[in-house]
Amino acid sequence: MDYLRSIGSAAASAVLQKSGIAFPFSLGEKIGAFEGRTIWTLHDAIKRDDSTPVSVFVFDSNVGNRRSLMPLAKNALRKLRTIRHPDVLKFIDVVETDSVIYIVTERVTPLRVAMEQWTGKGKEREDWAVWGLHRVCVALAFINDAGGSTHGNVRTDSVFVSSTGEWKLGGFDVLSQPKDDQAVLYNLGGLIPDSGTYASPEIKKSGWSVLKELDTSAADSYALGLLIHTTFNPQTPMPPTTLPPHPPPQPSSRGAIPTSIFPSYKRLLNPSPKHRLTAGGFLELGMAGTGGDGSGFFSNNVLVKTCAGMEHFALGSDAEKQAMIRTLRDSAGSFPPSFIAYKLLPSLMHALEFAGSTASAVLPLVFQFGKNVPPAEYQSQIVGPVVKLYASPDRGMRMALLEHLEEYADKLDQKQVVGQVWPNLQTGFTDTVAVIREATVRSIILIAPKLSDRILNNELLRNLAKTQLDPEASIRTNTVILIGRIAPQLSKVTKQKMLVPAFARSLKDTFVHARVAGLMAFMATADMFSPDEHALRVLPVVCGAMVDKEKLVRDQAFKAVEMFVKRLEAHAATMPETMIRPESATTPNGMPGGPSAQPGTMQAQLVNSATGAAGALAGWAISSINKQLSAAEVGGSMAGDRSVSAPPVNGSGLSGLASVTVNGKTHLSGAPPAPQRPALTPVASSGPSKAGMQLRSHTTPSDKMSALLAEVADAEEGDADGGMNAWDGDLMDVNADGDDWSMYPTLSSFFFWGALTIPQALSRPRLSSRAHRMRTKTVAGVSQQHRSRLIACQQPRLLLPNERQPYKSLPLPQDPLSPHPLARLLHPSHRNLCPLRQPSLASLQQ
Repeated sequence: MDYLRSIGSAAASAVLQKSGIAFPFSLGEKIGAFEGRTIWTLHDAIKRDDSTPVSVFVFDSNVGNRRSLMPLAKNALRKLRTIRHPDVLKFIDVVETDSVIYIVTERVTPLRVAMEQWTGKGKEREDWAVWGLHRVCVALAFINDAGGSTHGNVRTDSVFVSSTGEWKLGGFDVLSQPKDDQAVLYNLGGLIPDSGTYASPEIKKSGWSVLKELDTSAADSYALGLLIHTTFNPQTPMPPTTLPPHPPPQPSSRGAIPTSIFPSYKRLLNPSPKHRLTAGGFLELGMAGTGGDGSGFFSNNVLVKTCAGMEHFALGSDAEKQAMIRTLRDSAGSFPPSFIAYKLLPSLMHALEFAGSTASAVLPLVFQFGKNVPPAEYQSQIVGPVVKLYASPDRGMRMALLEHLEEYADKLDQKQVVGQVWPNLQTGFTDTVAVIREATVRSIILIAPKLSDRILNNELLRNLAKTQLDPEASIRTNTVILIGRIAPQLSKVTKQKMLVPAFARSLKDTFVHARVAGLMAFMATADMFSPDEHALRVLPVVCGAMVDKEKLVRDQAFKAVEMFVKRLEAHAATMPETMIRPESATTPNGMPGGPSAQPGTMQAQLVNSATGAAGALAGWAISSINKQLSAAEVGGSMAGDRSVSAPPVNGSGLSGLASVTVNGKTHLSGAPPAPQRPALTPVASSGPSKAGMQLRSHTTPSDKMSALLAEVADAEEGDADGGMNAWDGDLMDVNADGDDWSMYPTLSSFFFWGALTIPQALSRPRLSSRAHRMRTKTVAGVSQQHRSRLIACQQPRLLLPNERQPYKSLPLPQDPLSPHPLARLLHPSHRNLCPLRQPSLASLQQ
């Protein structure tokens, strides 16, 4: 059979090629069950430009010498082009030659074939058939009443089923108007194959021309009665009323015809055209709301009510919408699959745009009915329209989409999520309604695998940082849970930066379950932290929750700490005992005395109490000291290994201090040694070494430093000459504290300790001859007695540039003619230069 079908398709294509016409469709298989029952052959086809499935009706006058039937084919084409009705076969295109006509329509299936393929039984099959007859009656009423025409070919082979499951009326071969000059019904009606079987009694008696004198619905009404019979009793022959003397149908011949339809069915088969029920009258009885005997069979049909309700859903009130939703929910199992997939679902998707507060009830129906949609069409039928709804500002719509995201999230592709869902979804994080914010947070986990890295590691985390501070406790808790669940999808850098701070913030939350969620998030993401992070970052944070005021939090904290400690113990077991390399018996300089003990012999014993730990620590410290120093080293002096750059001590000046001479220099053993400073390398100045400092000299800081270092070197050389005469005896009596230091009561109050650096001090002029003679000496040349006095008084010190600590204590002498740069500034005899009042910092720096 498939081979014959392919031959027929090839023959049709060959005819087109010979005619030279570019056919915009690809012909497919021929419907064999339709062949021979009409003047047409039916093919499935595909539209070339957009791959839309269509049907093609082909009439070839060269096959079987059917030239006489060409007027019927042309009449069908003309009427199908001009009649547009939802229940009439939809015309798309035509290709016409002298002998062949190709009529392209929507993809349909002959009713006879559809009934054979129907799998429903009982009430479901009956509802489907009644709904289909309702659509045919609507089309017939339109043709007879509004169109003023007679169809003349109402039968099973003239009815087709679309992809939506709706019945469509076709077969317009002899459709004619009584006043039409080109009417073919009254002259050529008998050319239709098997026309006598469906002809009314008056046609059989007087011929087709008698229809000009009758009502346009007379022949069609009788044929409608026969169509009802063949629909419910396809295997039963025609009723006896079709044969003379045309007796009325008996109840025994009802078969599967519904009892509510049977009274009206009998009136349709009345042999008298004047008393026969018209198609329009049959439709009115069926749509009557009384539901009495012989009426209401259409209005009570679930499919009819569903279609009528969905057509007016957008304009209905909330009560009517709720009633319609209940009807859909209760009758979901009785709908044909094709009706659900191609009729009901598109209507529901259109209704969603105007559902408003009922959107939350409509959307579940969409996904419930969507299960009947083939997988290949689910994306276009369900997912595509649903994704567009995210752009709606209606909160009810957004809430319905988020609540049922789980049902279609796996059907979304990454392009839809990144391009359509996320841009609209992220507005929910900042919505003023808390329910929307919470639903948005909970929905992220479903689409997180399809978000891009940029969204995951930047935009999403910024929004979650805000929701973690949300006033609603449930939103903060769900945020922590969400971060813990999406953590494996984050980048390594993001994990290191934000996981610990995010979870640590939740441990400070006032909501108990938020703190518990933070602890559980730490435990869930433990594999994402290194052992060092466990010990240094995670455990210090988690341990604080061990003393939480809530027992629920404390219990969870102890479990978390136990888990992390076990992980650290397992990691520690793999680490070496020590990272210190064993040292040789000699020092790097080749001298003996280096420790030779192996690390394994120095392991500390573990203790189990605080007292034991304290004793162990004390014993360890003492034993370590004894091991590091020999007996000779313990008894020796630490002063023998380093020198102190202090001048010789005058025995009469500091009688309470003993002196120690080391390396040719005298040191105070009773005073703490001066801190060791790194040796400075003097830098030669560009001018003569004995030249004095110039007022407002334009030397660079490096030149000033070089000059100062030269003075320090000269002062060190002056120590060998004897510290007592370094100032030529012009020293104040350090023992006369009351006479000398009492005149400086405000000295410490106006002097900025350590505020002036040496380059700033060097900018002060030296005006006296004594200062010129002592230009090569510094304060380091003062006697040891005077130095000790000044050090004891903690005089201000000058700082080297860019140093926080002083290089050397530089006490200030009291002689106004001394070479010290600050002497003239501080001495009271030079009030005209610097009066004893508190100057500003700016004046000191000038």
